[in-house]
Amino acid sequence: MRKPELLAPAGSFEKAKIAFLYGADAVYCGTASLSLRSRAEVDDDDLEKTIIYAHEIGKKVYAAINIYALDENYEEIKKQARMLNKLKVDGIILSDGGVLEVIKEEAPDVDIHISTQANVVSAHSAMFWYKNGAKRVILSRELNKEQIKDIINGTPMGLETEIFVHGALCFGYSGRCFLSDFLASRSANLGDCAQSCRWAYNVYAEEKNNPGNLMPIEYDEKGTYIFSSKDLCLVKEIPDIIEMGVDSLKIEGRLKTEYYLASIVNAYRNAIDDYIKDPEKYDYTRYLTEIDKVKTRSLTTFYFNDRNNKDFQEFEGKQYNPDYEFGGKILEYDSDKSIIEIKNKLFVGDTLEIIIPGTIDVFKFKIDRLWDAENDREIESISPGRKGQLVKMHLPIKCEKNWIIRRKKS
Repeated sequence: MRKPELLAPAGSFEKAKIAFLYGADAVYCGTASLSLRSRAEVDDDDLEKTIIYAHEIGKKVYAAINIYALDENYEEIKKQARMLNKLKVDGIILSDGGVLEVIKEEAPDVDIHISTQANVVSAHSAMFWYKNGAKRVILSRELNKEQIKDIINGTPMGLETEIFVHGALCFGYSGRCFLSDFLASRSANLGDCAQSCRWAYNVYAEEKNNPGNLMPIEYDEKGTYIFSSKDLCLVKEIPDIIEMGVDSLKIEGRLKTEYYLASIVNAYRNAIDDYIKDPEKYDYTRYLTEIDKVKTRSLTTFYFNDRNNKDFQEFEGKQYNPDYEFGGKILEYDSDKSIIEIKNKLFVGDTLEIIIPGTIDVFKFKIDRLWDAENDREIESISPGRKGQLVKMHLPIKCEKNWIIRRKKS
């Protein structure tokens, strides 16, 4: 039994550091113009810093150049490829055949990973990419576990496999969707998705013999979220995934918060390690309890267990967690007054949880006193009125920089 890689999203250099702190073996990231997250806070300098930092601590970085590139994109792609080759990035994620040819020429020392956007759904397709230089294929999320096994067993040992285990699903086929471009003139295939599938829609019916007479179909006051999907969660399936020999387990969410990263990465890190250590005692509910504290939509296993599964639509359009929220990030620990960068309003008496790297168990405590970090004045509450709002508080256990705190809503 081989321990798979845990691969986390990094929408910024700071998020990459959080992902590594909470147990990611590798992160994937990309610049706004060449990857499929045009709002990610990553430029060439951030890519360089992330790669250098990761290699210093023995971790890996995979850079995404997975847009479906237009001719006008290729000069930038060539420039970035040369930079990534020089920095010895651990892999470049791509989906476009033209981009693949450029990467082989401009970054010959870098492993090629085929994006889920390429829709690899068979051993035949995987072999095509392998023969054209791919080191890894990121399999389509539409596959079930038997189909994944067939691909692993039907391809050479030298071809690695990666699957998504957690995060948002897309109404499009493996992310290839034209809805956003059609409705908002923002192309998902160039990294600028408006998430039109998450919008609330009003649906009308037209009587055949009375054209133009539109009658609204019944729904509640929120409209109807006919395209919106639940979020993927395969933490229960970790035993099957490890046993079948998947090489890398991927978490979606480059635009998610540091709180999301800490919670989800930590949950899957512990799930993988605990199963490898003692398969007989694996209890997925321990990790699911943590995931529930950060989820903003219902969860689904999608097609992993059953290709006929229909339980993956989020008709209520839920976008929040009613019980917990991001409390803050520890910037400096002190046995008396630690400095916290807050992310939501805090009150004296609030219940907080410290998410501790390396364990699924959190430390709960109540805020007994608060001080304004600027003038050391004691206060009863504080709001994140500006970016980087800081507060001092007493932490009941020894903590490290960048540990994440969650707040329990009253």
